[in-house]
Amino acid sequence: MGIFYKIKSALARFMYGRNGVDQLGLSMVWGCLLLLLVSSLVTRRQAVIGTVLYWISIVFWAGALFRIFSKNLYKRREENSRWLNRIWRFKSRFQGARERHADKTHKYYTCKACKTICRVPVGKGKIVITCPKCGAQIHAKT
Repeated sequence: MGIFYKIKSALARFMYGRNGVDQLGLSMVWGCLLLLLVSSLVTRRQAVIGTVLYWISIVFWAGALFRIFSKNLYKRREENSRWLNRIWRFKSRFQGARERHADKTHKYYTCKACKTICRVPVGKGKIVITCPKCGAQIHAKT
């Protein structure tokens, strides 16, 4: 048995029953690194702002380490789930917009009543679209 194997098994024993790295913890680490970069750039001109950003990044780092080594799995998973729900709402808007922009065979209209996105084929001229969710009519040109 080599020294690295002993270190690896000791670390595995230590981490047993702990949360480890999840998406929120990883986001906190990336946020910390970003804030450290910005603080190093800002410190040259605005020392106070750079120092504040540095300490905020230290708080992010401490929070990430706390999450990684926490044994309260229920709370950490709940926090991670809430984080993923917020991120999903943000990412889904942009991902859907990217897909709609790439689709050249269909045009997308949003119902003003219920905000449902209706997809219709391109090249049909002036049409009346009936929303499948609320039944409102949209007059559009494709």
